[in-house]
Amino acid sequence: MTPEILPQEASADVERLRRLEELLDRQFTIAGVNFGIDSVIGLVPVVGDLITGSFGFYMIQEARRHGISKYTFARMYTNWGIDVGVGALPTVGDSVDLAFKSNTGDLRLLIAHLEKREAKVRLQGLSRPGIA
Repeated sequence: MTPEILPQEASADVERLRRLEELLDRQFTIAGVNFGIDSVIGLVPVVGDLITGSFGFYMIQEARRHGISKYTFARMYTNWGIDVGVGALPTVGDSVDLAFKSNTGDLRLLIAHLEKREAKVRLQGLSRPGIA
């Protein structure tokens, strides 16, 4: 992922979520295909998807703590729902887990939201009278 401008208070949380996202979605590569423990644990019917789904839910709750917009929240929940719902289907779900990286998408949504908000705050600070 590209370097970003994040609010200072969010940097540590985003770094922790980035490590979790990498573990879940991009930890391993075989024959050019990136996958993480989400795909591996997801092979265990029902229980595996519930475990990895709880990690994805945790990411959404962390994003919520940072005040994401309702739109971003809905998009993150949609990604998570697709991952958990379709991932629970035998065989098809395992293929979807390899192709659909919901945690990566959710992290990108969070970072984009935080960057946008930080840029807005910085612009407002520059436009105040008496500030050079």
